[in-house]
Amino acid sequence: MTNQNPFRPMSDSETFTFSCHAEVPCFNECCRNIDVVLTPYDVLRLKKRLKMDSAAFLERYVIVEWEEGMRFPHCFLTMVDDGRASCVFVKEDGCSVYEDRPTVCRAYPAGRGTSRRVDGTVMEQFVLVREPHCKGFTFGAKQTVPSYLQSQGLTEYNRFNDQLLQLLQHPKVRAGFRPTRAQMQQFILALYNVDMFRRELLAGRVKLKQPLSPMESRSIVSGDEKPLLLLGVRWLLEEYFGEYWSGSEYRKTSYVA
Repeated sequence: MTNQNPFRPMSDSETFTFSCHAEVPCFNECCRNIDVVLTPYDVLRLKKRLKMDSAAFLERYVIVEWEEGMRFPHCFLTMVDDGRASCVFVKEDGCSVYEDRPTVCRAYPAGRGTSRRVDGTVMEQFVLVREPHCKGFTFGAKQTVPSYLQSQGLTEYNRFNDQLLQLLQHPKVRAGFRPTRAQMQQFILALYNVDMFRRELLAGRVKLKQPLSPMESRSIVSGDEKPLLLLGVRWLLEEYFGEYWSGSEYRKTSYVA
């Protein structure tokens, strides 16, 4: 007897009923025995909430997995060794970082897959995850996956997460490019260790092949982390593929050394 597949593809107009709150019998169960993948924007939000330097946050809360041949490193939130692999941020009364919880936590029980078209637009695919422990499907009003994701504050998260597609789904990656160990370290520096990345830029140890825009220059001096995250994507595109993104819209331009 095989287990039923918990993933159900959903169109953007199909509806489902779901709500999660303290009165739901399974409250907090979805915060245990899980792998929480962290995006760069997740780390930016969490480390800011905890008032931590990004390097300290990575050391305390992040497990980086990468082996030769992997496309890119995967960053996971550490779990508590309590026999249930509970999230380090879950408390009796719920998530202690709820307003800045990671993307996968916000989206649950829905999922959003993305792919980047040739013209740079993003194509979305949705799924619904129905696990035996979850009782939330008997509560709440009917909603679509897109409306649910929006209600969970994912618009801002998706905007920054989608910026990574130009790197993660680059044609050369599709053709077989895999980063070296040194390039893996660049990946973590630029996207996950934003405070160190800023310091390296200021010290001149990280250099971009094309002049910085006024917005990029201001973000380095001021420490404005959202533009710095986009600048990290630009730097990796230069380092990996010899490309850069110029102007406020980050239009692709080839770089010839």
